[in-house]
Amino acid sequence: MVRVGIDENLSHELLKDFPPQVEFVRIPRHSTTEHEIDFWILPFARRDAVNTFSRLHGVKVIQSMMAGVDWILPWLPKDITLCDGRGIHDISTSEWVLSAILSSLKRFPLYRDLQHRCEWGGQAAVKDGFLNETGTNAGQYRILSEDLSGKTVLIVGYGSIGAAIEARLAPFGVDILRIARSARSAPQVFPVSDLHRLLPQADIVVAIVPLTSETTSLFKEEEFKLMKHGALLINAARGPVVDTDALVAALQSHKIRAALDVTDPEPLPQDHPLWSAPNCLITPHIAGSTPEFIHRAFRFGAAQVRRYLAGDPLENVVTEAGY
Repeated sequence: MVRVGIDENLSHELLKDFPPQVEFVRIPRHSTTEHEIDFWILPFARRDAVNTFSRLHGVKVIQSMMAGVDWILPWLPKDITLCDGRGIHDISTSEWVLSAILSSLKRFPLYRDLQHRCEWGGQAAVKDGFLNETGTNAGQYRILSEDLSGKTVLIVGYGSIGAAIEARLAPFGVDILRIARSARSAPQVFPVSDLHRLLPQADIVVAIVPLTSETTSLFKEEEFKLMKHGALLINAARGPVVDTDALVAALQSHKIRAALDVTDPEPLPQDHPLWSAPNCLITPHIAGSTPEFIHRAFRFGAAQVRRYLAGDPLENVVTEAGY
């Protein structure tokens, strides 16, 4: 038997794939009771996780359902195996990225604002001071949206979610550039040291890296200066991957556009200038939160418990690199 710690409110439906050798221990969120468990399934970035952990004994494995575990590492003892949720978020997060790209290029936030004001803002009626008529467009019509086809997309953090993003972009006829911690081939992936060389080539930059000491403030003033005028930054990673002050400045100067599912700080205070920065779409860290995600998560958790019982290697074991 293996004692598996789960949240006190977890639905029975999510436990149907676990093997019969499991004894579930429901852990109250607000309690001083101590519990003996072997395997702790920690679904989300819970603020009370460290306090809950202090009441658990015998823990050998922690399975997070989040792709990023930067919030766990500071309080986790080195002798406990930590597994992340890599792969669980591929579908939901990659679909959010595609939606954010299309919404930004087609300027849906602008038109939603016009709808709320009951304004028909077509053609020359739209004046937001960002996309101006140039070249052959001059004097003919105002650019009111853009094609995704033909754009160059730079995926920074080419892991399983990055690959899922590429698969969803493929039908749109884009060119893909890939960056990861180290270079590899098939497909070609450039090392992060090539970021400055590749940034000027990209129309769209997708940040999907884990948060580590190396990726904190990966995008700051220098990187924004290297980006094309009007390039679109998508941050579906972690807020601190982007320097917020530098981002606000780049947006306010109309150098770039952004679509953000994460911010720094988070939640974003009501009076923060990022809310009103031009050409910026913000969602409140919801990219991975879909009904289907939770079922994928616990099917994976059940598979991990079966591996643990069989003495097989666990998947997604977090290394000293932090992922």
